[in-house]
Amino acid sequence: MDPLSDPMNDRHIKSVRPPPHRPLSRSLIWPNKNSNKPDWKIIKDHLSKEGRIEKEDLVRLVADCNKIMRNENNLLNLQDPLTVVGDIHGQFYDLLKILEVGGNPDNTKYLFLGDFVDRGSFSIEVLILLYAIKINYPETVYFLRGNHECRQMTSFFNFRDECKNKFDQEIYDIFMDSFDLMPLSCIVNGKFLALHGGISPDLKTIEDIKKLDRFKEPPRQGLFCDMLWSDPVDNEDGICEHVYRQNDVRGCSYFYGNDAVRRFLESNNLISIIRAHEAQLDGYKMHRWNGGSDFPVVITIFSAPNYCDVYNNKGAVIKFENNTLNIQQFNYTQHPYLLPHFMDIFTWSIPFVSEKISEMLYVILRQEEEDENSDGELDPSEIKQIQTLSNKQKETKEKTKKEGAANVLRSKIKFVSKMMKMQKILRQESETIVKLKGQCPDNKIPRGLLLDTNAMNDAISSFNNAKKADLVNEKRPEYSTKENSSINKQSQQQQIPPQQQHLLHQ
Repeated sequence: MDPLSDPMNDRHIKSVRPPPHRPLSRSLIWPNKNSNKPDWKIIKDHLSKEGRIEKEDLVRLVADCNKIMRNENNLLNLQDPLTVVGDIHGQFYDLLKILEVGGNPDNTKYLFLGDFVDRGSFSIEVLILLYAIKINYPETVYFLRGNHECRQMTSFFNFRDECKNKFDQEIYDIFMDSFDLMPLSCIVNGKFLALHGGISPDLKTIEDIKKLDRFKEPPRQGLFCDMLWSDPVDNEDGICEHVYRQNDVRGCSYFYGNDAVRRFLESNNLISIIRAHEAQLDGYKMHRWNGGSDFPVVITIFSAPNYCDVYNNKGAVIKFENNTLNIQQFNYTQHPYLLPHFMDIFTWSIPFVSEKISEMLYVILRQEEEDENSDGELDPSEIKQIQTLSNKQKETKEKTKKEGAANVLRSKIKFVSKMMKMQKILRQESETIVKLKGQCPDNKIPRGLLLDTNAMNDAISSFNNAKKADLVNEKRPEYSTKENSSINKQSQQQQIPPQQQHLLHQ
């Protein structure tokens, strides 16, 4: 697909290739009319240049992939060689790196552990490419569901906004229905349990996973919830009081420790649990709770380097081959810059306009104050009324009115002066403001920071300790009864046809 032309040869940054000026044509996506397999390499190249595809073609890709995932079991069984990938979180350009590091999908088996969307700005591109690859290699590429593959999380974070910005609400709903079809876990080489979050008090044997009804929005408690949300305790010895304890970081599910993991592994004849769900500085973490000589009972893998563009962490994948496990690390890849929440340039420029308006107001009010101080004349009706009063009353009223008017003006000038200062900082520190706003949990900047440039820069510096600052976003958001009812209604509308009900118990 040809990029946008530059007939005037006036592009300021010629090193940046212009994006394709049209969506990828259907004949290029499906070059073979007798096959439903898309050309994923053409799609990859097109998306990497910031290209788009038509809505109808995206709907077809999702539908074709759904047919495959719908017939997969809750619990997959895979053998090496295999590449295991952790969270991606909409980091499309890092996904391209993953496919280089992990191996060409033409001859590499992949298991993705979920969290394909949210936080990053390219979740749509991640899904388009992965779904295209899955359709080409249904027996060697597999997806597991993460805690972000649900309506609640994607509404709270930015995937729904991304769908509306690049397509519409219907595309968002289609993806939500597709997420309901994703399997939940996998047994690798008969010895490793792979899933997104972790184990649960309700998980006694792997047979419990097979019995779950996965074709719905994940609940806030129970085995389905815990498999997506639970975490290992964050200590060196794996000690966890009462075997499991409430996960106050996530706002749901549990923390599990060495005792819980050992009991589960021994009763199911497994060696270790492989999971994602948590950002790691090195892209992975080996939980060696019984000492360095033992094989880690839990392995966390995280594949989104420089998470949220602030963590400065590495990404990693796990490579299984010949019953050996190797960690492959990689650094982040530069990506096109988008304003937070897909803000347009006109909205971004508002601070520049606001600063000028504030200056105008300030000048007008200052002029009013000068006029008020130099000329204390009142209108004729007030003069007539004042003349009827005694000289003493007249003097008192004049004095009170002048003082009141002066105080009002001073308050206005003080307010506009403060607003001018805030607008000036907004203009001068616009890039810093955008970064700060993008990291605030509610996308709102504390007003006090806008009155002090140093305080704002200190706040940015504090975000370098991003995991601590971002902890609030690790918590599962609450939703109202009305929202809960809406989500349940959506889930009920997607019940599996009778001819496929037997799959739930396989």
